[in-house]
Amino acid sequence: MTPLHYLSITELQEAYRKGTYSPVEVTQAALERIKALDPKLRAFITVTEDLALRQARRAEVEIGAGNLRGPLHGVPIALKDLFDTKGVNTTGGSMALRDRIPKENATVVTRLAEAGAVLLGKLAMTEGAFIEHAPGMPTPVNPWNAACMTGLSSSGPGVAMAAGLAYGSLGSDTGGSIRFPSALCGVTGIKPTWGRVSRHGVIALAESLDHVGPMTRSVADAAAMLTVIAGHDPADPTSLTDRVPDYFARVERSVKGVRIGVDEAYCADGVDPELRDSVIASVAVFQKLGAEVKRITVPPVDDFIANFSDLVAVEAAAAHADALLPHKDKLGPVYREVLERGSTLSGRHYAALRNSGLAFGGRLRALFDDIDVLLCPSWPTAAVEITADALGDLEDQGGLLRFTGPYNLTGNPTLSIPSGFNGAGMPLGLQLIGRHLEEELLCRVGHAYQQGTDWHKRFPPV
Repeated sequence: MTPLHYLSITELQEAYRKGTYSPVEVTQAALERIKALDPKLRAFITVTEDLALRQARRAEVEIGAGNLRGPLHGVPIALKDLFDTKGVNTTGGSMALRDRIPKENATVVTRLAEAGAVLLGKLAMTEGAFIEHAPGMPTPVNPWNAACMTGLSSSGPGVAMAAGLAYGSLGSDTGGSIRFPSALCGVTGIKPTWGRVSRHGVIALAESLDHVGPMTRSVADAAAMLTVIAGHDPADPTSLTDRVPDYFARVERSVKGVRIGVDEAYCADGVDPELRDSVIASVAVFQKLGAEVKRITVPPVDDFIANFSDLVAVEAAAAHADALLPHKDKLGPVYREVLERGSTLSGRHYAALRNSGLAFGGRLRALFDDIDVLLCPSWPTAAVEITADALGDLEDQGGLLRFTGPYNLTGNPTLSIPSGFNGAGMPLGLQLIGRHLEEELLCRVGHAYQQGTDWHKRFPPV
């Protein structure tokens, strides 16, 4: 039987309905598990025990009276620590913001609360959502292997989901920061279409590249969370006004006839052979489900992806130079460097990179005339051991970002799901990329894949 801490959101709601468990019991169990495991795993910056128990008691009364708000009602979740939470520290992973207490919630936090979710706390992350965990802040530990990376920015959500410390979480993704930890920790993450989810009350890294999305243990659970948080927000003028479907209600629909594009050279170039093989092996699963697999060629990304960090640096400097650089003595060296560097890069350089990205976006749209979903890895390897040069220099990030960064520039929705394990027992990640606003199709395809495999039901030995 699946342990309580690894039940899906659907299974949890069924347990509430039958009276097997109550929201208060589940929340207390989650808090106890955090107390037992988090001193080692360091996924949390702040645990909101009192708030969680108040919300759980309220949910228990409402559910008991037959007033179910939806699939997240009474479900304990946690948030990456860049989503503003009224009265609760929101640090952005930085000592410079360690005592920052917002006066209002981010829009997505309000929507989750209105859906009846229970907030367990705020999760660890790299400083400013860039690539380094700040000195003095928690650095999460991969529950599969403590010597291995957790996947950068949304590291806390990745670890919390893998270790069963919560039933759902939210992350953010500027160049891969939902998909990297999802892949390396063996969980599921959705980077929606840019603007599909409000960024109001979310600490920015690079605003034109930042995406907000769920990280969970299954596609169905991610679909439930996305259904709640997606949609237009007047407080975020960049949020899209398009109608939001009920992703969760539609996740079981057939994928027969869906055209899945695969570029085997793109999936193999610079990719660990075991990961490449797991991605290619997924083709047979999709074909068995009735999908049509097409051989395609992904447009080249080298013109802009090698200098993707420059795009991030310029926008990060624009967002934070006035507020954070005067306090640079409190910043970690990498994030301080990116802000300083972004303040000096030329507009001509930024424009050239942006224009290359726009050209790629046009070619990608043409590619989607012939396919519905693009398949590739989420990250070039399984989780590698943590070393001083594991990520390379800031000027040499292209190899790590070639499967993720391009789709932040274009804003296309993407989904990362577990696709197996390597010989060392570390998770491997498969990525699905869709047209703008076609998160529903990605959820259906990803859910169908998970129904045909059990990779997402294998959990670390913690």
